[in-house]
Amino acid sequence: MKAKIVVMPKKTVLDPQGKTVRHALESMGFTGIKDVRIGKFIEVELTGRSKASLKKKIDEACHKLLSNPVIEDYTFTLK
Repeated sequence: MKAKIVVMPKKTVLDPQGKTVRHALESMGFTGIKDVRIGKFIEVELTGRSKASLKKKIDEACHKLLSNPVIEDYTFTLK
C-alpha cells in the first residue's frame, strides 16, 4: 500500500516562494494567475493490511516529522 501525502503552508502563513513563482509566471506571459502556493508531495510505501493502523501511523508521521503543524497542513490518501 502507498500513502500519498500533500503538505501545504496554512492559508494564514505567508508563502514567499509561491509569491516569487507567481511573479515569474507573470513575467513569462502567463496571465490570470491569482495566487501560487508551494508545498511538498511525499509518497511512502507501506507494509501491513490494517488500513486503520496504517492511517494512524501515517498521521503520526505527518504530525511529528513530515510537516510542521504550526505553519503547515497536510492531507493523505492510502491506496
